[in-house]
Amino acid sequence: MEEVKQTVEITAEEKQQFEEFKAAQAAKNAKEQAKRDREAYRDLVDETIERAIPSLECLSQGIKETKQSILDDFRNVIEMKADVLKLKKDGQRSDTFTNSAGDKRITVGVYVTDGYRDTVEDGIAIVKEYIEGLASDAKTQSLVKMVLRLLARDAKGTLKASRVVQLRKIAEESGSERFMEGVQIIEESYQPAISKQFIRAEVKNENGAWVCIPLGMTEA
Repeated sequence: MEEVKQTVEITAEEKQQFEEFKAAQAAKNAKEQAKRDREAYRDLVDETIERAIPSLECLSQGIKETKQSILDDFRNVIEMKADVLKLKKDGQRSDTFTNSAGDKRITVGVYVTDGYRDTVEDGIAIVKEYIEGLASDAKTQSLVKMVLRLLARDAKGTLKASRVVQLRKIAEESGSERFMEGVQIIEESYQPAISKQFIRAEVKNENGAWVCIPLGMTEA
């Protein structure tokens, strides 16, 4: 059966209405497709997370158990080291052990964050009182600025212990008992806190350089 084509004449107004209808329909279809795409994306995110989380939980538990096992093993090694070498463990924050071949080594230790008791404020006040009283000329003003920078706190509001060491040297050179008194109060207020235990494992590469074994998600 032969297809019969018919030609329909429309006015300019009807043509404009038809074009507007097609544009509105296309916009509606695009909006519906965009919604379907967003839903598909959301579903893909959900599915991927559901697959990933169990694997990551398993990995985390494995790392935790391995870390604890290694720390337990090296606790015995550290105790024997102190006994054999007649060492005092007080104040030591890490221990490094190298194998006899000299191509593998492991370091175990703790991260320590600086902290102070409330009396640190008294020491700081004494130091500031003394040092600000010296600002009489360009030379002493420079010293004042340097000391005040050493007393500046970091982003967490903590006074850095390394700066207190520098402060002591300046106090000793000044010969001022009052200055030294303030520094000593700051030092006596020092109360570091252990944050985390760590393990670092290294092996030598073909060039004889130490290379860390990646143990974290960002390093692996």
